[in-house]
Parts: sequence; structure tokens; C-alpha cells
Amino acid sequence: MAPHTETRWLNDNEQRAWRAYLVATEKLYQKIDRELQQNSGMPHAYYMILAMLSEAPGNGLKISELADVLTSSVSRLSHALTKLETLGWIRKDADPSDKRVSYACLTDEGLRVLVEAAPGHVRTVASNMFDRLTEQQVEQLYEISAAILSAVAPEEIPELTLRPVKGDDATARP
Repeated sequence: MAPHTETRWLNDNEQRAWRAYLVATEKLYQKIDRELQQNSGMPHAYYMILAMLSEAPGNGLKISELADVLTSSVSRLSHALTKLETLGWIRKDADPSDKRVSYACLTDEGLRVLVEAAPGHVRTVASNMFDRLTEQQVEQLYEISAAILSAVAPEEIPELTLRPVKGDDATARP
């Protein structure tokens, strides 16, 4: 058994910030999910799968890599991919050199659905988050998020090496 150490409780300011963070992120996620369900007929989780595939070279990723990017388990992701495959938005391909490895690849229909959903998604994110922050606060938000990630998952700090989504507007980002 580990030796007993004194608990470092959160002070009032930390408790206030922690609770505000939890409520804000949960409410924002719920609002984004609700908007996508109402306007595009898909949950936020499906949108993120399509978006991550659209940013990958060749619009595809190993399923295990996609799970890592989405911070999901392969088994949880597998259920969503089966549904997306049924909808014709992705396809699963086996690696010709290693049949144990499967890829998830965005189809043309999946890209079309993503490009159609992206403007509403971006409006929701912008109006509920970024339109309420100054440029300095946006930079601080990144720095704060990176500081937290450096403690919990340093290898996952985004470097923003994303490529534009293909579609009518080459500068559009899902």
C-alpha cells in the first residue's frame, strides 16, 4: 500500500475554474451535438470521424490510428464505423501486406456529407466559443489547453498541420 500523503485540495479559485471548465465544455459539446443532429442527421462523434479522415493523406487512416486521434477505443470506434459504412460515408479496407490491419477511408459521399455539415458546425463553434473571446483569449486558451495536455498526454498537443478539406470551397475546414 502506498504511504499516506496529505491531499492537496483545490482552493476556491481553482474549484471555481475547474467547475466552470467542466460545465462549459459539457454544455458546448451538447450544443454542437444537438446542432449536428438537427441539421445534418449525425452525432458529433460521426462528424469528427469524417473530419479526421478528410484531413488524413488519401482520406484514410488505420483504424487503430483513427481511434488514437479521436481518443477512443478501437471497439467503440468499430461500432460507429460500421454505421458510417452502412450509410456509405466510409469504407473499410484491409491492408494488402497485413490482413490484420484495417483502414477506414472516407468515400466521396462521406466527403459530400461532411462538406455540407461543416458550415453549420463551424457556425455553432464560432458563435458559442470564439465569437465570445478576444484574439488574446484564444491564444491563452490554446496555451492553457497545451499546458494541460503536457501533463496528461504530451504527445497529443496539436501542431495544426491540417490540410484543407476538398470541396467547393478549397479553404473550408470541417
